[in-house]
Amino acid sequence: MDRPRKGIARITLNRPDRMNAMAFDVMVPLRDAIENASADNDVRAIVLTGAGEGFCSGADLTDPGPPPGIAGLTLPSIARRAMEVLDRVVLALRQAHQPVIAAVNGPAIGGGFCLAMAADVRIAAESAVFRAAGITNGLTAAELGLSYLLPRAIGSSRAFEIMLSGRDVDSGEAERIGLVSRTVPGDDLLTVAEDLAERTASFSRLGTEMTKRLLWSSLDAASLQSHMEQETYAQLLVRLTTRNFDEAVRARRESRPPVYDD
Repeated sequence: MDRPRKGIARITLNRPDRMNAMAFDVMVPLRDAIENASADNDVRAIVLTGAGEGFCSGADLTDPGPPPGIAGLTLPSIARRAMEVLDRVVLALRQAHQPVIAAVNGPAIGGGFCLAMAADVRIAAESAVFRAAGITNGLTAAELGLSYLLPRAIGSSRAFEIMLSGRDVDSGEAERIGLVSRTVPGDDLLTVAEDLAERTASFSRLGTEMTKRLLWSSLDAASLQSHMEQETYAQLLVRLTTRNFDEAVRARRESRPPVYDD
């Protein structure tokens, strides 16, 4: 993890020789880095990317290593623990206080596709490719939250077709169907992602965190009315317990950037 700009943490999957495959000695530190960034109050936005030419190629089929904490367990329990390790990475991305922007610099395959989908925003390099690879390996394409996240991002018909066919989705199609926010030249990817991170960091901490929470909770909302009630409580919380709104109005009148202290 490094800090390319004030308030921004950049977390890089760093095993480029294996296309940043999901070995356990990569995924456990990744989860720790996400949780550490979330707990760091100097971090206002997180950018997740991959080293080299790939974002993440999914399961490490060469040398995944053992998952932690498996001494004395049988194979079925070991398999379950292994999936829990990976599940917790996805959940850490969702539960991070800050917005998480995936800068998808190349292929995002299998579990790498899932990691990208778990981010709040996805920006793709022109070289990015997405594939739900489990189905092509004799398994299911449904893993690490993909069958939950993908239909909500692009609609059920497209998600069914992509996951059942196991075909590649290139960056142009990904932008067209809303899988990513935008596609940019590879050389511009980190600059664009960090510009967006910097913009989100300029707003109030509480307002940004509550917006992320409400966007995620909307995916599970039982009804429009019930979710609108959550929005009302959140808006009132920020409006009545901070002076952010007053500061925004004052700054606009004075033609200066607002300074939010929550």
